[in-house]
Amino acid sequence: MSAAIQPADLGFFSVLASAGSLSAAARELGITTPAVSKHLALMESRVGVSLVNRTTRRMGLTPEGEVYLEHARRILGEIDDMEGLLGVSRSTPTGLLRVNATLGFGRSHVAPLISRFVRKHPQVEVQLQLSVNPPPLTDDAFDVCIRFGAPPDSRMIARQIAPNRRLLCASPAYLAKHGMPKVPNDLTRHNCIGIRQGEEAYGVWRLTQGRGKSARTEAVKTRGNLTTNDGEIAVNWALDGHGILMRAEWDIERYLRNGRLVQVLPQYATPDASIHAVYPQRHQLAARVRAFVDFVALAFTQQAATSR
Repeated sequence: MSAAIQPADLGFFSVLASAGSLSAAARELGITTPAVSKHLALMESRVGVSLVNRTTRRMGLTPEGEVYLEHARRILGEIDDMEGLLGVSRSTPTGLLRVNATLGFGRSHVAPLISRFVRKHPQVEVQLQLSVNPPPLTDDAFDVCIRFGAPPDSRMIARQIAPNRRLLCASPAYLAKHGMPKVPNDLTRHNCIGIRQGEEAYGVWRLTQGRGKSARTEAVKTRGNLTTNDGEIAVNWALDGHGILMRAEWDIERYLRNGRLVQVLPQYATPDASIHAVYPQRHQLAARVRAFVDFVALAFTQQAATSR
């Protein structure tokens, strides 16, 4: 009599849950949709419970499926860690690498690096998911998250891979028409382009002058007639002269260099936005994770050096 849970089922179910549908899982696994459905039916028959709720359009996990997935991913992670400890995969990174990044930065910077990474490490299979907000750190859906700012969670490793600042900027045309702000409170009289991202208070810009004990931070409630959850769109609106924008230096540096955008209130600092690769402590020995984080860190360092 075969075991109720077989080793091959763990990876299969993890891919199925990440894919979100039978057809998407079939594409990921390189098999047909009926084959995915049959494998799932056999799994459910062996364990004696339903793992997935199926509809014509969507697929969701049952409570039993959530438990199965949690343990499957933990077991798969422990296998990877064991391989790392034994030196099995130290020389050649292999396996599935799940990466999460924010929409604009992921599209512009992370995706091209992944293209180069898989050419160098063809035995690594990378799944990139872009999201407006970073996933919860307790969520085991990703191996590495590229995010702005270090997370306050000791259970995670946060390696800084590039320094980064948030800057205020606007187009020369906008500033010529509306004037250059001199102090933070001047922003309340300007059209400020809003970005709804992350958990930060929407429309509140915090600017700090001075350092150490003499530092003084002002919180300014901004307003404007344009708002988006996509940073690239917000930058384009600023380029079109619609208002003042707070955006990461990595996203606007080229426009500051060529003069299409001008920094506003440069004597004031905004909250840190250094770029970090965040991953669970148990993944630090996984060759594919180490190789990817090292690759991205080196690429960002080289890019920063050439742009100076």
